[in-house]
Amino acid sequence: MNPELGNFALALACCMAAGQAILPLIGANRRDARLMALAPALAVGQMIALITAFACLIHAAITNDFSVQNVAANSAVSKPLLYKITGVWGNHEGSVLLWAMILSICGGAVALFGRNLPSALQARVIAVLGGVAAGFELFCLTTSNPFARVWPAPLDGQGMNPLLQDPGLAFHPPILYTGYVGFAVPFAFAIAALIEGRVDAAWGRWVRPWAVAAWCFLTCGIAMGSWWSYYVLGWGGYWFWDPVENASLIPWLTGTALVHSAIVVEKREALKIWTVLLAIGTFSFSLSGTFLVRSGILNSVHAFANDPARGVFILGLLALVIGGSLLLFAIRAPQLTTGGLFSPVSREGLLVLNNILLCSICAVVLTGTMYPPFMSLLFGKTISVGKPFFDATTIPLAIPLMVFMGFGPMVPWKRAQMWPVLRRLWWAACVALVALVVATFRMRDILAVLATATAVWVICSSIADVAERLRLFRQPLAQSWQRARSLPRAVFGAALAHAGVGIVVLGIAGMSQAAHRIVEVHVGESEMLAGDSWTLTDVHPAEGPNYSALVATIEVRHNGRLITTLHPSKRTFASQHQTTTEVAIHTNLLADIYGVLGDRHGDDANPTYVLRLHYNPLAPWMWLGGLIMAFGGALSLSDRRVRVGAPRRAKTVDVVVVQ
Repeated sequence: MNPELGNFALALACCMAAGQAILPLIGANRRDARLMALAPALAVGQMIALITAFACLIHAAITNDFSVQNVAANSAVSKPLLYKITGVWGNHEGSVLLWAMILSICGGAVALFGRNLPSALQARVIAVLGGVAAGFELFCLTTSNPFARVWPAPLDGQGMNPLLQDPGLAFHPPILYTGYVGFAVPFAFAIAALIEGRVDAAWGRWVRPWAVAAWCFLTCGIAMGSWWSYYVLGWGGYWFWDPVENASLIPWLTGTALVHSAIVVEKREALKIWTVLLAIGTFSFSLSGTFLVRSGILNSVHAFANDPARGVFILGLLALVIGGSLLLFAIRAPQLTTGGLFSPVSREGLLVLNNILLCSICAVVLTGTMYPPFMSLLFGKTISVGKPFFDATTIPLAIPLMVFMGFGPMVPWKRAQMWPVLRRLWWAACVALVALVVATFRMRDILAVLATATAVWVICSSIADVAERLRLFRQPLAQSWQRARSLPRAVFGAALAHAGVGIVVLGIAGMSQAAHRIVEVHVGESEMLAGDSWTLTDVHPAEGPNYSALVATIEVRHNGRLITTLHPSKRTFASQHQTTTEVAIHTNLLADIYGVLGDRHGDDANPTYVLRLHYNPLAPWMWLGGLIMAFGGALSLSDRRVRVGAPRRAKTVDVVVVQ
């Protein structure tokens, strides 16, 4: 019964989304208050219907209803409860339903929390979100129905991919998808502004919190995905430049540019056309990257099974959403009035430079990602673009971006003199110079040296910005504390986010100095790595809830003193006939000691074991910095000025009640 209820709720949501896309738009164009008033009700109704559908699918997984094809293919009786639930979105059909549900929640949030918006603008925003949602829900119903039945129902399911049975990955897709889908709201505001023909400071303030919220979720999602790759796949790295990784990085880059550009619109009413284009582009990249991978057009370890019908539907949906929005932009953008002028040496000028560098990095990553499939399609050549290309092209752009990032918060709006700014940042520059000298003697790679110096510069300049605002050491601490309590939270949030970027870059620079070895040893033998002795002391079998395991014990000593004991393992899942590696990591926040158990060789009497050993300096800093970045964004979002206080427009659209 529950699957039928879920299927009905999905169909009902699709109908409501279609009404949401059409009726409020007609009402806004006719200035009909009654039709516009339907927008919030339809958005909330669609949200409730999709939450119901998703809950029905989760219930089917929990109760082992193997008559549902999605459950039979991705769950099993022996699977722990957590992974029965996460198996719901660990496949194509479930992930599309999750995407649609999050999109409906975004529409419901605009309906519930956007009451300070002009009624015509709110109606248009909700209508755009409804149109996008209707496309996804129709896709679910026609080619990717998660409630499809299988008959006769099997007694047990096939189970989930063992690599996905991880607590961290349980939360990674929902958080990442919330980041992707969250940019649908700025996209909808952009389309609504193009239809209305008006972008002003109020529009910038309305867009900014939605962009910041989506950016926070996307930052967390990328960090969690990188962490999962690091500690589950057992290869010792954190970023493979896989197409789906790039598909998340590209909208993050343009989304970061959007957050900063929206500030310029809000403060100076400048960069209006550019900000609208960024809002369209960011959601377009979120949409295209995710679904091109899942259609099989881009090869990826994250890709699901190919289906021609799905591919055609996805391409049609992408063409309609992205092509239609860009066509509307081309027609309507020239009608948007330009904003205030500013000097190149100003905060606006630095934010423009920030946008140029971010979008340049985005273009490089996009080119490297799409070049192989285009070459394969046009010329039948199979090529790969990997880490050497991306490192050589993105790092030279990222380093000047970091340099200018340090100046940005200290430079005044409209017009600035650089000497007062340099005087306030002198100590940050000195610390960065010391870091440059130290890194030169300790690091092998010149790019790592420059990255270290610029990262220290960004961290110190963020501290200097806050210290300057608090007038630290220039007045009594009690007065500085009072100033801290009165300062907007967005100031501290921006400083934390910028410092988080610096911490991430320090972690990346540290990882460039990592040491690793692949060795084959008997039990009791030792190997040296990074000045430490690694000894395999034991290997024994163990049993888990739905797997059997071979667990190793590795003692790591420095000058005879025990540092840590690692317990890497290999797990065999009988139902899937798959074996996975379980990494063991010891961290002290300055470095990770990382061990992986490989294959067993030789006879039973005297076997040898392959071990992959890694010493990764500053590795934890990458994920710590990512969390600090997201926390900084959330802190900015908690600022009432950002969250609520949009100024009212001088003139709003008249509304006529049609009898």
